Amino acid sequence: MLSEEDKFKEYLESKNLKFTPERQAILSRVFANPKHFEADELLVDLRLNKLRISKATIYRTLSLLVKSGLLREVIFGERHAHYEQVYGNEHHDHLVCNNCGKIIEFIEYRIEKLQDEVCRKNKFEPESHRLQIQGLCEDCTKKDDNKIKKK
Repeated sequence: MLSEEDKFKEYLESKNLKFTPERQAILSRVFANPKHFEADELLVDLRLNKLRISKATIYRTLSLLVKSGLLREVIFGERHAHYEQVYGNEHHDHLVCNNCGKIIEFIEYRIEKLQDEVCRKNKFEPESHRLQIQGLCEDCTKKDDNKIKKK
């Protein structure tokens, strides 16, 4: 399997784009931490590491990283996206708490199998999918239950 950098370089080359020092810095910072992140968090991280890269360059590079198959956009809300690494990682889906923002990753092979069956039945060739379930995590549900009991 190619390294993240080699895969990105290969993708950029296929689009006649350059692997600039800014793109290299963004790629390095993105893959230095396996957690979900927002573009603004990446901007702060880059600045804390003395890297002056424009917000526009960050957003353009994130888009290229998604198109190259290295990242995936997840968890839409508040008019922004979160990103996560997908290259070399097993596909998973998300439970998102509407109260505290907690993200729970899960793998459920029965859902994957059902999606495959639906695609086959409809003669549809899937390229990707995103499943996200919004609700309340266990901790926030308990807090809500405690508020009701106190009344």
